[in-house]
Amino acid sequence: MFKPVSELPLKRWPWLLLAMTALGLELTALYFQYVLELDPCVLCVYERTAVAGILLAGLIGAIGPRVGLLRWLGYTLWLVSAGWGLYLAMKHVGIQIGEIDLTCTYMADFPSWAPLDQWWPEVFLPTGLCGDVQWVFLGWTMPQWMMVVYALYLLAWVAIVAARMKARMG
Repeated sequence: MFKPVSELPLKRWPWLLLAMTALGLELTALYFQYVLELDPCVLCVYERTAVAGILLAGLIGAIGPRVGLLRWLGYTLWLVSAGWGLYLAMKHVGIQIGEIDLTCTYMADFPSWAPLDQWWPEVFLPTGLCGDVQWVFLGWTMPQWMMVVYALYLLAWVAIVAARMKARMG
């Protein structure tokens, strides 16, 4: 049962699938922003950054799926990005439902060595407020749906890594 799953990270297509799902989410975010005219808040932008990390993880893994260093770099970036994204989405939901008494600014706080909001403002410049609910689908807001998305990315990571470790141990 574990063998087919454990071999997935050694193939290029699963890593590309990971990258393509993240690219789809990024393109969907841009559709919401530029076609539906929804303003992304600073947490939305940070959540986009986490999705971009997952996209990058998929590309790194696809470069050399049989190269252990690249595969583990992909695993690590995938885990950190999905975990950070889930944390941000949960915080965002907390702000929207009033459980967390925080306000967010219009200014992103990217590190000085990677000012994404200056390099690529069309994607990473916040223009909305975190507490505003601009979109609801089946009774859930966008950050609530993103909690599901990040949880699924984490679940997939656990399944892949656990199967890989079990296969290596015999």
